[in-house]
Amino acid sequence: MGIFRDFNGQAKQEKKLGGTRATLFVYAMEGLENMAFISNAVSLVTYFYGYMNFSLTKSATTLTNFMGTSFLVALFGGFISDTYLSRFKTCVLFGCIELLGYAVLTVQAHFHQLRPPPCQGLAISRAIQCEAADSSQAAILFTGLYLVAFGTSGVKAALPSLGADQFDERDPKESAQLSSFFNWFLLSLTVGAIIGVTLIVWISTNQGWDWAFSASTLAVLVSIVFVSMGKSLYRNNVPKGSPLLRIIQVFVVAIRNRKLPQPEVVDELHEVRNKEAGVHNEILPRTDQFRFLDRAAIGQTSGDASTSISPGPWRLCTVSQVEETKIIIRMLPIILSTVFMNTCLAQLQTFTVQQSTTMDTHILSFKMPGPSIPVIPLVFMFIFIPIYDRIFVPVARKITGIPTGIRYLQRIGVGLVLSAISMAVAGIVETRRKSVARKHDMVDSLRPLPMSVFWLGYQYAIFGLADMFTFVGLLEFFYAESSAGMKSLGTAISWCSLAFGYFLSTVVVEVVNKVSGGWLANNNLNRDKLNYFYWLLAAVSVLNFGVYLACASWYRYKKVQVINQEENHGSEAAKGKQLEMLTA
Repeated sequence: MGIFRDFNGQAKQEKKLGGTRATLFVYAMEGLENMAFISNAVSLVTYFYGYMNFSLTKSATTLTNFMGTSFLVALFGGFISDTYLSRFKTCVLFGCIELLGYAVLTVQAHFHQLRPPPCQGLAISRAIQCEAADSSQAAILFTGLYLVAFGTSGVKAALPSLGADQFDERDPKESAQLSSFFNWFLLSLTVGAIIGVTLIVWISTNQGWDWAFSASTLAVLVSIVFVSMGKSLYRNNVPKGSPLLRIIQVFVVAIRNRKLPQPEVVDELHEVRNKEAGVHNEILPRTDQFRFLDRAAIGQTSGDASTSISPGPWRLCTVSQVEETKIIIRMLPIILSTVFMNTCLAQLQTFTVQQSTTMDTHILSFKMPGPSIPVIPLVFMFIFIPIYDRIFVPVARKITGIPTGIRYLQRIGVGLVLSAISMAVAGIVETRRKSVARKHDMVDSLRPLPMSVFWLGYQYAIFGLADMFTFVGLLEFFYAESSAGMKSLGTAISWCSLAFGYFLSTVVVEVVNKVSGGWLANNNLNRDKLNYFYWLLAAVSVLNFGVYLACASWYRYKKVQVINQEENHGSEAAKGKQLEMLTA
């Protein structure tokens, strides 16, 4: 029986918690929850267009808004997890909310009275005559959708941090396992997505949307059961108070002290180095960026030196609290420079599905549903993630000496380059698809073109590799660089890149339509200029990569000073042992 010290600093005589065994339940929840979420992410545009009678543009906009909300509201889930609930409780609570949302969608899909009359089978030119969903039908739809969005956002904020908490960053062995955790977390996400875009999409295509939503409901229910089964094994975080409140306090105190001179000696700034901060107290040394915030840690003494003054948090902050705020500020340019990649992802998830409906989807004697096309990049990720984790990372680790093989920002940069290449390839493939439609005089035809849907696999496969690098790079970067008191919020910020990408996608489509005179204004892709749109995205992606390089070069990795304090008989023993490490 070893001594395990939890995050609240209490020594306990008990078996060692955490580790790989505990993360198995995290992987299970992520796989099942993502199976439901991704299956709908790739196919809901078809549900909106074919069953709720939305226009093609409105269908794409509704989906991107739903996806953007799902990732943006993760900030709220991260706030709740760091401030009030443990990560485990946050996962269970928001999982139940997501479960309710899928139940609402299931009911609407099952009862035809809750949907507008179907108009499938009409010629493209007459699709505008379809009866739109009335206000009550739309209200039911959006209630279910945004319950799902709100629920999945909390899970996405807390679940990666719950898994990462099972490894101690300060232990060399567990530090390497932590790096692998994020790769295997992505693999579990990928396995769930593969099942979702094949099995559940097949169910929605062949058995009906009520059965597909029922399967999603069941998957989320089982995921909640799985994560609950691991409760006794988890290292659970103890909420450390509102990280947003601590950040606001720094700005308020810095503004209040704006007329005070900048201290030249670090020791003149306020810091807490006693056992009140915990057994493993994370001390963040002062950095020279954003020095105006250092004024928040300047203590003001009274005229009577013998009087002990203990100001509150709205009058004096610690250096670590100031540095915690600086970390968030330094992160913002990184997250903003990755937004456009996710705008490209949003376009692939919407327009590629629509492209697939115009193409030959047969594999031998099997007809693959168009929304199952994303299985191509997912299979690539399924193959390359273990290769990356088990071959590339160990080799790179020996060369660079970095536990993760390469730095987080380098990994993200590789993904951005691949995403630009993917958009260029997408434009080439779309040009060929349109030429086939013209060659066979099928521009206005509803029949599939004599062109295999696997042509779309090129752009998807490249983007899948881009996602493998960037997605895990962001998750690991924000978890490692966030302070101990805002791990969930840091993870949630990484999801905001996806959120802003989806919202920007909506704006991009509308702006391009307006400026170009209607590149994407028709309900007929054969008459749209989607290839031009893809090439525009590729060009902007190259410019965005240049911005990212500047931001990454400016960024400084977090330095941590850990104070291990033991209650010994001597006062010198109480000072503790200091270990400075670079989290890179």
